[in-house]
Amino acid sequence: MVDSGSGFSPQRRLRTSKEFGRVFADPVRSADRFFTVLAKPNDVGRARLGLAISRKAAKRAVDRNRLKRIARESFRRKELPALDFVVMARPGAAAESSAALHASLDASFERLARKAGRPRHG
Repeated sequence: MVDSGSGFSPQRRLRTSKEFGRVFADPVRSADRFFTVLAKPNDVGRARLGLAISRKAAKRAVDRNRLKRIARESFRRKELPALDFVVMARPGAAAESSAALHASLDASFERLARKAGRPRHG
C-alpha cells in the first residue's frame, strides 16, 4: 500500500511503550477541559500521534473510538513539525460535539507546535 500522505500510516503513529514513555518523560503540554495533549521533539523527521483514551474518560467503547477518530482527523489536517504527540481525553469529552472537540485539538496542536520548538527553561 502506498502512503498518500492523507492517511494515518504506521510511520505517523506512536506504537511502542518506549515511544509513548519518551513523550511522557518531560513533555511540553497543552490542556483544556476536553483533552490533555503532550508533545516532544523527535528524530524521525515527521509528526507522529499516539492516543491514550482511557475508560475513565469515556466508559463506552463507541465513545472512546469516536474520540480517537476525531483526534486522528484533527492530526491529519495539520502541517505539524517533527514532534511526537500523545492525546489523552478528559472525563466528559465524549459528551461534547465533534466541532467543539476538533476546535480543542486544533488549538492544542497549534499551541504545541509553537511551544515545543522553543528552548525550555528550568
